[in-house]
Amino acid sequence: MSSHPVYQSLDHHVGGTPLIRLKRLSELTGCEILGKAEFMNPGGSVKDRAAWGIITRAEEQGLLLPGQTIVEGTAGNTGIGLTVIGRARGHDTVIVIPETQAPEKIRILETLGADVITVPAKPYTDPGNYNHIASDLAEKNGWFWANQFDNTANREAHFRTTGPEIWRQTAGTVNAFAASVGTGGTLVGTSQFLKSKNSNIASICADPYGAAIWSWFTHGHLDEDDGDSFAEGIGQGRITKNLEGFQTDAAYRIADQTALTIIHHLLHEGLCLGLSSGINIAAAVRYAMEHGPGLTIVTILCDSGLKYESKIYNQEWLFDNEFDTDLPLESVLG
Repeated sequence: MSSHPVYQSLDHHVGGTPLIRLKRLSELTGCEILGKAEFMNPGGSVKDRAAWGIITRAEEQGLLLPGQTIVEGTAGNTGIGLTVIGRARGHDTVIVIPETQAPEKIRILETLGADVITVPAKPYTDPGNYNHIASDLAEKNGWFWANQFDNTANREAHFRTTGPEIWRQTAGTVNAFAASVGTGGTLVGTSQFLKSKNSNIASICADPYGAAIWSWFTHGHLDEDDGDSFAEGIGQGRITKNLEGFQTDAAYRIADQTALTIIHHLLHEGLCLGLSSGINIAAAVRYAMEHGPGLTIVTILCDSGLKYESKIYNQEWLFDNEFDTDLPLESVLG
């Protein structure tokens, strides 16, 4: 007798995303350049994994009670993940987001039912930084503060899900993993699992200009006076608890133009990605050029470019910000 099928709600369907071969870049480098399709998560980004890990761990520990409101400071995607997964588990969300983020993400959060508070973009050292505002709101209202940057349930979620998935999907043949740093959870948790299976698997940090983590991993200090980036959700100026005690095998600073060239060419392969995905892919390509051919390199396709249509896929915005959309793909291989 066959057993009755078991059906699960939305929060049980985070992860299990496919690996996509980036055909042209694989051909140009002689390596397998593979992207983990995190835009296929329920909330549309890799941050669903952190949201799931933070919520479920807090519930297990009695820190997040049934029906309690979740508050978080976020560039958008973690807020979307917390809202989607939180609501599926009976929690409302209050999301504090810098007003500089893509309007598409703010509209998505509002549509999903989050209470969205937009604030001026200020550095972490400023009391008006969006993370500090979220923390203050939690304390004042008795809400649960997700604290994605310093809550290590974030990186544990990637150790429990992203790393094992990549190991299985590549049948253990993966040689390197590349990811950018926002909180540090994706890079650290995934790398720690992969290295537990094979210590020779390289961990690669992809950092936008204006961030400090490339400098930390390369020189041991947080020197960030090197430009700026339009990439959202990545770029860090301090060592979060998710980053503490971790060292990569390679780190690259990636220019926005390089990342933009990559994602615009990937439209020809049916992929529409955000700028952070382009930065991740560029780092994977740099490593392939330095250490290949013949390697299998996995990176993260963080989210869909449709969330940034008004910016990085808008010809007027691109022109105003002096980006060239006609550069050959080979130009990113230098």
